Amino acid sequence: MDSPVGVERLHPLHGRRGGGAAVGLTPAQAAVRISLRAKPDAVSALSGGLGLDLPTRPKTAVVNADGTRSALWLGPDEWLVIDDGENGGSADLVKALADTGVLHSAVDVSHRQTAIMVTGEAAAETLAAGCPQDLSLKAFPVNACSRTVLGKIEIVLWRMADDMFRIECWRSYSDYAFAFLSEAARDAKA
Repeated sequence: MDSPVGVERLHPLHGRRGGGAAVGLTPAQAAVRISLRAKPDAVSALSGGLGLDLPTRPKTAVVNADGTRSALWLGPDEWLVIDDGENGGSADLVKALADTGVLHSAVDVSHRQTAIMVTGEAAAETLAAGCPQDLSLKAFPVNACSRTVLGKIEIVLWRMADDMFRIECWRSYSDYAFAFLSEAARDAKA
């Protein structure tokens, strides 16, 4: 992903790997992130602009047909839109939303946040070491998401598969989150 000055920003966890036999920790690929706020009457138009149906049920996420864009419900009028950037940058995404003509707020938070992927059979157990969220599949199924905590930091947690989670956190806290998860992974059952 290019920056406005033509210098690629490195992931704050560039090159880091962690985990073990039962859980893997890796930095997520670079992505465009938009914090989207809108009233319920704008959801349909914004969904059309995004090319996916914004989720309206609490703690749910949706992914578009080709898997390049997702929207996570964070509140009655708030979503985190994550795009792999292949369809253009954040300016293209913000413009697509603006072209809908409905009142909304779309803020590019791509450089504020980063993500860590937690995968494997002990992924939920590793996260449970510092996250109070009930991570059982019944309580937190695939495509469930929530704003919660990990240790001492706020995160957005998204279950992408039975054994795969994406943790969105502020870049400044990513080293703490990765170190915390690395410790927890050592204690997870193999």
